[in-house]
Amino acid sequence: MQATAITFILFGLDAQPVRVEVDSGRGPAAFQLVGLAEASVRESRVRVRSALQQVGVLLDEHVITVNLAPADVRKSGCAFDLAIAAAVLGALGKVPAGALDGVALLGELSLTGALRPVRGILPALRGAAARGMPFAIVPSGNAAEAASVPGIKVWVAAHLRDVIAYLAGGGSLTPAGPPPAFAPPRRADAVDLADVRGQHAARRALEIAAAGAHALLMMGPPGAGKTMLARRLPTILPSLSYEEALDVTAIHSVAGLLPSERGVLQTRPFRAPHHTVSPAGLVGGGEPIRPGEVSLAHHGCLFLDELLEFKRSALEVLRQPLEDGVVTLCRAHSRITFPARPLLVAAVNPCPCGFAGEERRCTCAPERVRAYRARLSGPLLDRIDLQVVLPPVEVAHLSAKERGEGSEAVRRRVIAAREIQAQRRASGEVSAATNGEIPQVDLDRVATPDVAGAQVLAQAVERLGLSARAYSKVLRVARTIADLDGSDPVLSRHVAEAIGARLLDRNPVRASPAAPRAATPRAEAPVQ
Repeated sequence: MQATAITFILFGLDAQPVRVEVDSGRGPAAFQLVGLAEASVRESRVRVRSALQQVGVLLDEHVITVNLAPADVRKSGCAFDLAIAAAVLGALGKVPAGALDGVALLGELSLTGALRPVRGILPALRGAAARGMPFAIVPSGNAAEAASVPGIKVWVAAHLRDVIAYLAGGGSLTPAGPPPAFAPPRRADAVDLADVRGQHAARRALEIAAAGAHALLMMGPPGAGKTMLARRLPTILPSLSYEEALDVTAIHSVAGLLPSERGVLQTRPFRAPHHTVSPAGLVGGGEPIRPGEVSLAHHGCLFLDELLEFKRSALEVLRQPLEDGVVTLCRAHSRITFPARPLLVAAVNPCPCGFAGEERRCTCAPERVRAYRARLSGPLLDRIDLQVVLPPVEVAHLSAKERGEGSEAVRRRVIAAREIQAQRRASGEVSAATNGEIPQVDLDRVATPDVAGAQVLAQAVERLGLSARAYSKVLRVARTIADLDGSDPVLSRHVAEAIGARLLDRNPVRASPAAPRAATPRAEAPVQ
């Protein structure tokens, strides 16, 4: 007899159906599995045989042949176990073969027959729903995640015998439940922007970056507050929308970082990889291919501390994500794309010792400083919208009792600017959700400065030698500054501020924090 079950395999976040075809016959016990299956899939023969034995189905006198179609697609992972077991049962006549029609089966089997949760349930079920599959059965450990998928009825099971009873018509399964209520938690952040003393220019740059989703680079000596500022960026960002939350959850599910008891993630991710991270760890890779840090930070913040300590090869792979918002990984048998649109924040020291500009503390020659900063290529620097320099924090700011403006007040302004951008998109003026993503075809329509602003920009291009990409970046940042200002036209002051936020375009070697005056002893701000 023969039977067929349907399961799904993931390529990035794209789910492709796999037909599990099983043929059974009498003869010496054999269990063959074909269809370009890798080791984790081939080992399912052992798990399936043992699980079936636990529910009273012996394969000792049967020749079982399993084909995973399409045969030219490489299969990996352990989510095929349940579909293989169900198709074997159908081929043996233990369950009606028609009971498997229209049901997507996903799950790993233990040797005792228990169903274990698997990664990638959310994108797999979204793909099943998009292809018109009416039903799905998944492990009970994936119930919270599966309940968030619209357009498909999902049942959950804890053991293979429960699935057999349901398919045979003598039992029932528990529904995954209604979609979980989506209500981003009220903010109770342990950190606040008010903790930062001084650094008004950097605080302003952080606000602009959050309002328009612009990449930000901060250069300053140790203790100037670079890390402190970056870790407070999530406190001024708007809450995730439901669609954004589903995308974030799907990526973390594929990566195996979603706890089984969690449904939809409701807070923006904050990823801060160590500078020893490999290119594959940063943008994704491995076998099977998993998303990297830049994708795990999608719709959140990616903080690269000590940027110039990262490997040059790791930094250069960031070019495509910063420009396109996706990571495309090409292999011999597959081409996989992950979304990757994080808000990039990077921190660097001005020189190897970190104290460039302070004659009493820095002994780095200009050639050494130039070689140090050459680790950051011009094309990558060109893709960073905001580049600010942080001076050492003065003692007067540290000893002052009054606190700076808090995160909640800044967040309200950021949300107001984001709403203006959302209205602009809804009206059809632009096709992007934020100013940082506006394509060139829309930029001329919504970010053309007034006459005085155009003159300021033309002078800056001539004096600084801005590239065409940097020119567009200035216009996008100026548009965000105007939105924060509540101004429909982009004025000269908005353009001037946007140009001033690209300090490293002026002189990459001399753009260093100014040394404090002799009368004011230098003090370091605590780094969180």
